[in-house]
Amino acid sequence: MAMHKALFRPSSLRQFSTSAKPSHHNNHRDNHNYLQPNSFLGSWRPPRDPKEAEARLALLRREYAKQVKEVRKEYIREMELMALEKRRKDEARREALRVANEERRKVKAEAAKVRAQERQIARQHFHETLLKERAAKLEHWRMQIQKHSEKKTEKKELLRKQSSIWIDEADLEEKILNAVAMQH
Repeated sequence: MAMHKALFRPSSLRQFSTSAKPSHHNNHRDNHNYLQPNSFLGSWRPPRDPKEAEARLALLRREYAKQVKEVRKEYIREMELMALEKRRKDEARREALRVANEERRKVKAEAAKVRAQERQIARQHFHETLLKERAAKLEHWRMQIQKHSEKKTEKKELLRKQSSIWIDEADLEEKILNAVAMQH
């Protein structure tokens, strides 16, 4: 029981009070724009004749129906304007995306073109290097052939010189006998 009395003290009630500081739930009360008071409210004065009351009530209903119709028209206009604005924003966003995609495609195409040119230059450089190497190998091969033919020519020349010293077979026996005789 002592605990219940402590909960109802004014100091403990202040903790649960909403008047101390407005919460975010009640904040809209400070920022909300309220409509002007409606002329229908408090305008009814009970007449003495029930037919007159019925006529006034019918008139009030008609005026209320007209006002509701106007409010609905205004609401429809606002919704159409909002839809139009949304479509305009969507179209602008799609156009911005299209332009961005087009720019990205242009950049990619330029990058691809640059890469293709670099590949072409590298291919051309490789082809030139290959031709140079082939020309060098061909020149080396020609030099080898020339050296080989020079050696052949030298061998033939040497053979021709040596063959001029050669002795015929008929003279060979006589020369051998002379050489043997000279040794003895």
